[in-house]
Amino acid sequence: MTPTSSTTADSTTADTAAADTTGKTATGKTPAAGASAASTSTAPTARRLWSRGRGVLLGLVVLLVAGVALAASRSSDHGPLDPRSPRPTGARAVAEILRGHGVDTRVVTTLAQATAAAGPDTTLLVAVPDLLTPGQQTRLREAVDGSGARLVLVAPDVSTQTLAPQVTADATPAFEATAAPSCSFPPAERAGTAETTDVRYHVTAPDADACYLSDGLPTLVRVPGDPSTGSGGDTLVLGSPVFLTNDRLDEHGNASLALNVLGAHPDLVWYIPSLADASAAAGEEPRGFFDLMPSGWLWGSLQLFLAAAVAAFWRGRRFGPLVAERLPVVVRASETTEGRARLYHAARARDRAAEALRTATRLRLAPLTGVPAARAHTAEALLPAVTAHIGDPVRAAAVQDLLFGPPPGDDAGLVSLADRLDALEREVSRP
Repeated sequence: MTPTSSTTADSTTADTAAADTTGKTATGKTPAAGASAASTSTAPTARRLWSRGRGVLLGLVVLLVAGVALAASRSSDHGPLDPRSPRPTGARAVAEILRGHGVDTRVVTTLAQATAAAGPDTTLLVAVPDLLTPGQQTRLREAVDGSGARLVLVAPDVSTQTLAPQVTADATPAFEATAAPSCSFPPAERAGTAETTDVRYHVTAPDADACYLSDGLPTLVRVPGDPSTGSGGDTLVLGSPVFLTNDRLDEHGNASLALNVLGAHPDLVWYIPSLADASAAAGEEPRGFFDLMPSGWLWGSLQLFLAAAVAAFWRGRRFGPLVAERLPVVVRASETTEGRARLYHAARARDRAAEALRTATRLRLAPLTGVPAARAHTAEALLPAVTAHIGDPVRAAAVQDLLFGPPPGDDAGLVSLADRLDALEREVSRP
């Protein structure tokens, strides 16, 4: 290929890049130099932005409306083992049955409300005892001992040391779904088989009632109060909340056991501990960041670190000589040009596109005017030759601005520059 044809190919590549940068008409023709900025600008309009983003916006609106509707529908649904909840895991059914038998059920969520409501004619049920801090457990135990209320603890696992000192949870859970009473506690005898089996307990109180045994360990324990120490009320430890829930209340003797245990007094205070209770921080030592993290975090972090190290070694660089590999495909020059032009357009690099157009034009004008290719980009050598070739010295300033001027300020200016460079080249090429 001759130098002229090579430079012509380079110019075609540069022109194509500039044309793709500024945009073309549907027919593939470059807009005229005198076209307005509105007809050649590629800036997104408001209508185009709306057309592109309305689907995403509509999806966000639907998600927002669905979230608000779901939150509104569940705002009055409450949580598990809540006497106001009609869900299968709630306890509204047992509260309604107790109300029919003259037992008033009141829900409290703070320790102050629970201790203030405790009295000799009160049953105080703690739904999730393990949420109570040691300080809260101590204050609750003191309030129950001073009032003589019955304390009912639902499936405590780690909080029995203060609330029920003579009862300790076993490390292994029960595997039976139901069990027989196997004790002389009247409510358990009347109820018969019930679903109390989950947490098993070790009992050291000599006069305690140990019911519903699982492998020799009870899942329901009643420790009577000691009038000599002022603790007139008894303490019941339930191994499972299942027999109190709405979906299991009508199974076996669950309903009978629930009514006899919770209906011994006319007032039932249903205490649902909350993490937002201010009493949880009273008297407690401030805990650090690592104290708040769950147990086993150190071992889990070590496992993640080892897994990351193994993955890095697996995907890392291998040692040894580099292996040459032939490319599987050949990319067309037009595709490369178009891709580069779109990159220019995305980066708004009009200066680089304009310089590519001018460089290609200067390389093609140099052999036509007798200027060596090495000096094609020197204004002192190329401009006099071009001006002499077109025979119009008056246009010397315009030719200099066209070949060596500043970059255009917008896309329309870039299109105009491409058109004027083509016109100049055609004029010099004519015999």
